[in-house]
Amino acid sequence: MKARLPKGYNNAGAANIQQLARQAQKMQEEMDAANKELEVKEYSATSGGGAVTATITGKLEIKSLDIQKDVVDPEDIDMLSDLIIASVNEAIRKAQDEKSETMDKISGGLNVPGLF
Repeated sequence: MKARLPKGYNNAGAANIQQLARQAQKMQEEMDAANKELEVKEYSATSGGGAVTATITGKLEIKSLDIQKDVVDPEDIDMLSDLIIASVNEAIRKAQDEKSETMDKISGGLNVPGLF
């Protein structure tokens, strides 16, 4: 017995797969370009009312750390450490949030493992 395709089904399945593959490739190229743009951006965050400002790159590397002189107290290093950690973590969150939003815009919220 010979298998038959449903009426009007011709070879459209292969064409749809090819079109889907082209769309996925285009999406990947757009994401790569966006990722490169985001890697060179800078994100800053402050803590302690501006006492500590951390600036990172889109690669999540610390570019600068500005500490106001009046917050440096040799007797209270723990507070300074907490302010540094808070500002760096907030800058990282900003970078990650922007990357996530950008990638969601490109992919339309589609999450395919290994694609991005």
